[in-house]
Amino acid sequence: MPITFSGKELLQITNELVSIPSPSGYTDMIIDHIAVFFDRLGISYVKNRKGAIIATLPGKNKDVHRLVTAHVDTLGAMVKEIKADGRLRLTMIGGSRWIHVEGEYCKVFTSDENTFTGTILMHQSSVHVYKDASTAERNQANMEVRLDAKVHSADDVRKLGINVGDFVAFDPRVEVLPTGFIKSRHLDDKASAGVLLYLLQEMQENGEELPFTTHFLFSNYEEIGYGGNSNIPEEVVEYLAVDMGAIGDGQTTDEYTVSICAMDSTGPYNARLRQHLVELAEKNGIEYQVDIYPFYGSDASAALRAGHDIVHGLVGPGIDASHAFERTHVDSLVNTAKLVYHYLLSDLC
Repeated sequence: MPITFSGKELLQITNELVSIPSPSGYTDMIIDHIAVFFDRLGISYVKNRKGAIIATLPGKNKDVHRLVTAHVDTLGAMVKEIKADGRLRLTMIGGSRWIHVEGEYCKVFTSDENTFTGTILMHQSSVHVYKDASTAERNQANMEVRLDAKVHSADDVRKLGINVGDFVAFDPRVEVLPTGFIKSRHLDDKASAGVLLYLLQEMQENGEELPFTTHFLFSNYEEIGYGGNSNIPEEVVEYLAVDMGAIGDGQTTDEYTVSICAMDSTGPYNARLRQHLVELAEKNGIEYQVDIYPFYGSDASAALRAGHDIVHGLVGPGIDASHAFERTHVDSLVNTAKLVYHYLLSDLC
């Protein structure tokens, strides 16, 4: 039975993923969620020492392998300092900007597995008290977490079990709209992870055999540069990262097509594989754009930097306002799923 590429299911899986907190370094919950997903489908997997999860589908050719990856770690923060008044000072994990988290709800995860909520605010938030409320710089010195707990001092905070080094996750504020849009933090890269989980589900339930044994890596340190650079079997000859396409001035990427990356900050992606992906899109009526991302790096480029001898490529859904208040459309998810699916069924580039 052919895959129907259900936009509703793609949105549902993505919604579930973005709702699970997983800043880089604190990803056990989402990895366990994916493990349960695989257990239900009867898909074999392993977890590496970094905590990522790798599923493998045996193919007709067991001597030549492919690897496809998406990352499930996100931007976040860590407690840098407990201030004398009971507020928390943060340090960022990944490439967030302070202006993008001002006013955001958050969760603080303690080492003894308790969770506290709070709000990220400027210290000088009250316009009735601070003349510079609108002009003060949004930076690490001025931003703080107001805990939803009755605390007046650093000692009060420590008595709750909160300490320096505790992880902080930003509220995703996910909404799936009747117009087909999904808006949420962390669509980078949980939209792509949702695409891969959906494809694995459909191929497993349909009993579909791939032409090459293929590994599906859900990496957990991509936002800080070294997510998918290990655990690549020697048999792997092609490595496809599925990660967001960035939208902005001078870009061709949009929220409705699949983006095929020609080059990012690390240099060009493999030209043969890129052309192979373009030909697959055109042959199968898949809407796509080819783009260059000047301030971007992926798990595929990290794998090359680690010394792996592979053909590397990058595709993904178009995400507006990357690393801020992100949004994409179900059409982009469907087009990405179609292209990855036809790639998995294709010959080598």
